[in-house]
Amino acid sequence: MSTLILSQQSEEHELQRRREELAQLETEVSNAETRLAGVNAGLTTFEIRYLSVVGDRYDELAKIEKEIARLQGLEFDEDYDGDSLADDEVGCGQNRMHSDKLKKLYKEVARKFHPDLTSCPQERQHRHQLMVEVNRAYESGAEDRLQELLEAGASLEAVETNGAISAEMILLLRKIAEAKQRLADIETEIEDITSSEIYKLKRRVETAEIQEDDLFADLVLQVDRQIKKAQNRLFHLKLILEGEVEVAA
Repeated sequence: MSTLILSQQSEEHELQRRREELAQLETEVSNAETRLAGVNAGLTTFEIRYLSVVGDRYDELAKIEKEIARLQGLEFDEDYDGDSLADDEVGCGQNRMHSDKLKKLYKEVARKFHPDLTSCPQERQHRHQLMVEVNRAYESGAEDRLQELLEAGASLEAVETNGAISAEMILLLRKIAEAKQRLADIETEIEDITSSEIYKLKRRVETAEIQEDDLFADLVLQVDRQIKKAQNRLFHLKLILEGEVEVAA
């Protein structure tokens, strides 16, 4: 009887620990989402300001450069997507290029947490969902995500007792794994935004304004100089094509 009571106490202790872990993660996710919303809002405001100041000038510069290219006999594909080649390179043939480490991680997860390795219906369902995520991570080559899933599966394995696990524990572990993934996704999104060129420009403008410098005015002058140079190139190119100017040998 004392052994049973001890086992029940241990299980309840583990459940309480997981509840507290989930609560902490949910707080971190909420804070991270607030940070992400702030970063997005700040960048959107800056982009509107940026486009209102220099956007039209860049459009004008692009038109001049396009006309120069046309007169030089260069062709443009109006529908060209600069990212399409990169997307194709990591597309359907990617799984043939997985690293040995990624393959090893995948095999390790599958060997430990395959749904067929348990007879408990609830645990089988959880393992099935885990393997769906594992396969998705493997196909996309997400080594870090696969490692996280391995650790999440190990956490599940650590609390199993006689091949069984409570429904609440399964739910807690699933929510903990989802919260960790959401937190990681938010951090990645924030990092992607803050490492972008437009965000770096935003920071430079803000730093200049603190020092009472007008970086936007400098940007306008810079683009205006580029427009002037492009206009001169276009003017001389037209003269050359019309035969009014001889090309130096």
